[in-house]
Amino acid sequence: MIVPVILSGGAGTRLWPLSRKLYPKQFLQLVDHSSLFQATLARLAGLADVAGPLVVCNDAHRFLVAEQLRQADVDPLGILLEPVGRNTAPAAAVAALHIRRLMADAVMLLLPADHVIRDEQTFHDAVACGLEAAREGALVTFGIPPTAPETGYGYIRVGTGGAADGVWPVERFVEKPDRATAEEYLASGAYYWNSGMFLFRVDAYLDELGRHRPDILEASRGALEGAGTDLDFVRLDREAMTACPEDSIDYAVMEHTDHARMVPMDAGWNDVGSWSALLDIGDHDGDGNVVSGDVLTYNTRNSYVHAEDRLIATVGLDNHVVVETADAVLVAARDQVQDVKEIVEQLRAQGREECNIHSRVYRPWGSYEGITASERYQVKHIVVNPGERLSLQMHHHRAEHWVVVSGTAKVTCDGKEFLLSEDQSTYIPLGTTHRLENPGVIPLELIEVQSGAYLGEDDIVRFDDHYGRHKE
Repeated sequence: MIVPVILSGGAGTRLWPLSRKLYPKQFLQLVDHSSLFQATLARLAGLADVAGPLVVCNDAHRFLVAEQLRQADVDPLGILLEPVGRNTAPAAAVAALHIRRLMADAVMLLLPADHVIRDEQTFHDAVACGLEAAREGALVTFGIPPTAPETGYGYIRVGTGGAADGVWPVERFVEKPDRATAEEYLASGAYYWNSGMFLFRVDAYLDELGRHRPDILEASRGALEGAGTDLDFVRLDREAMTACPEDSIDYAVMEHTDHARMVPMDAGWNDVGSWSALLDIGDHDGDGNVVSGDVLTYNTRNSYVHAEDRLIATVGLDNHVVVETADAVLVAARDQVQDVKEIVEQLRAQGREECNIHSRVYRPWGSYEGITASERYQVKHIVVNPGERLSLQMHHHRAEHWVVVSGTAKVTCDGKEFLLSEDQSTYIPLGTTHRLENPGVIPLELIEVQSGAYLGEDDIVRFDDHYGRHKE
């Protein structure tokens, strides 16, 4: 049995301002009408003898993962929550240990959640090609035939002995090279881009990790043994996970093992590591531009222009990236988009929330978006999904007015329950215990006006919560 393990812990800082800490790139619809995470789920269809996926993700993203799994109609094997990120070697270790409890001889197919693969059949063929080697104990990775002297990827050099049934021995892994070295790699024909995807038996990976990094294995074992369940999630032990050394699979295992093998995979792969990647894989107009949203261009060439909330008009641009959201606009030279992460670091150093959240904030019950705010009031657009409900809660410092604009609201206020329909409103006094629910089959939309001396989101006392947040 193949068990797909989807690693969904990345932050995607190079794709700011769309990708943010609490809503990173894997959950965004960057290429088509599904997110990168959902596209990763979808490409598992067609593989033989495949179990439901096991997802390893950041604790803060748990409801995003659960909701996108629900939208994709995928029943997961489980969702492991990392209290802190420790890179791919520990993430793969806790996944392997968890799977071994259920099926000791399983083969893990380890996939990042944020990659694009255009040719799914070639992907399936590559997995099938490497499966027998993995079952025999090899640690199989997938190499991408390079098409350019790319300096943003690590490389894999294959051995000189030739392939056996399409599976190559690995001579060595090499770090991201400079331009001249990358050109040498490309010309040699012996190097492949490192995709970061792996196929191996759970016991084979754990044996090699224990041989080369026993400290990571022991900490990972402690994180799983001390884990607790929360709804459909498995929360890894915070103390053990925090103490675990941080390292990648490449560094911790693949560079040291004698069992590394590689299957070439020319499947239209892209790790979507920067805005220029979306320009490379998108649909171009006659001037070489990729545009998304409400965009007008004139005398603009070879540029990526993305509008979320407003019209963007460009004149006289060449090789640029322009990305607009409700609260931030990025304008960058195409050859410098890797440095967008430096802007994120500046935002973080200044304590600004634009690096963490969007103006539209997603919650397990739906979302809310700020419309306007001042010192003693703010206005929000709230959407509650069908059948969902907010926590039973109270605020010490603010009162709220709710106006329903679409759907039906079930309101609990000071022990009384009543329904509100479109164009109806209610008032929630300061200090009153209240709850908002959507009993209908269409999204509930309302406008909320908050007023008071303090309007922060931390002014919430939860008495009961369907999602277990009152325990946090």
